[in-house]
Amino acid sequence: MSQKEIEIEINDYQIAQNLFGHNDRNLKIIAEVLAVEISGRGNKIKIKTNENKIIKVKKIIKKLISLTTKKEEFSPKQIKYAVELLKRNPAVDLNKIYKEVILENYKGRKIKAKTMGQKIYLESIKHRDIVFSIGPAGTGKTYLAMVMAVKSLLNNEVNRIVLTRPAIEAGENLGFLPGDMQEKVDPYLRPLYDAIYDILGPEKSKLYQEKDIIEVAPLAYMRGRTLDDSFVILDEAQNTTLEQMKMFLTRIGFKSKAVITGDITQIDLPTKKNSGLATVQNILKDIKGIDFVYLSRQDVVRHDLVKEIIKAYESYESGS
Repeated sequence: MSQKEIEIEINDYQIAQNLFGHNDRNLKIIAEVLAVEISGRGNKIKIKTNENKIIKVKKIIKKLISLTTKKEEFSPKQIKYAVELLKRNPAVDLNKIYKEVILENYKGRKIKAKTMGQKIYLESIKHRDIVFSIGPAGTGKTYLAMVMAVKSLLNNEVNRIVLTRPAIEAGENLGFLPGDMQEKVDPYLRPLYDAIYDILGPEKSKLYQEKDIIEVAPLAYMRGRTLDDSFVILDEAQNTTLEQMKMFLTRIGFKSKAVITGDITQIDLPTKKNSGLATVQNILKDIKGIDFVYLSRQDVVRHDLVKEIIKAYESYESGS
């Protein structure tokens, strides 16, 4: 097959630099994912590849340019997942996702993606049955998964929602705590309840839970079950052990979808225990149909100071 070379000019020099990345690191990622030769100079990109691929590659590059802003540089992880998403489906309009209303909550508030990372995350949930979302607090990992779960339920794509997280502070051994099962685990599951209430409202949330359409339970109660026709969310997955992660992933049944969220910088396990979330990245990285989406401080949608706090801790922990 003959090789063809084309050149694409970017109108704004700053956008070109933010797309290329530091020392052209993003161009190298694009070249690797698309299996083409790419070089950048000034505000121009040169692409060399097989003649039959050139049109598709050109479309992907132009979409990446349209997504790039003057404000900040694409991170390597963002560019990798954007290119992989466009490679799978060049017709996807990532710009449109910003405007897309995922769902309206019970008060009529429109819920949308607010960052590039969140856009990629939502697209992965739409098109994959198992999605891992890894990133710091405030990036919307759990909340957006919950929104997609409720949307799937309301659209009759699943029959129920199962929300779970490891009650690591109680060592998963809840018997010594006072009260019935619900009273014992409620403190550990409160963030999940809060998200449900924000989306559906207290009355509908309570009704769905009474009818077992929405189940909130600690991870220990998932053992031995098979979850068919369900949207399953495992939150705080950094606090699962290797065995617990395997147990959870093998619970997933027919017509089900699973989203696993966590922050591998916030592991509360005993020092001798390996995090199931940290380990699973290497175990499942080559399985098609599973996505790993990495969110960063650029995706934090809480108070602006939260980004600065995360940045300061990253700097401290890296010793820089």
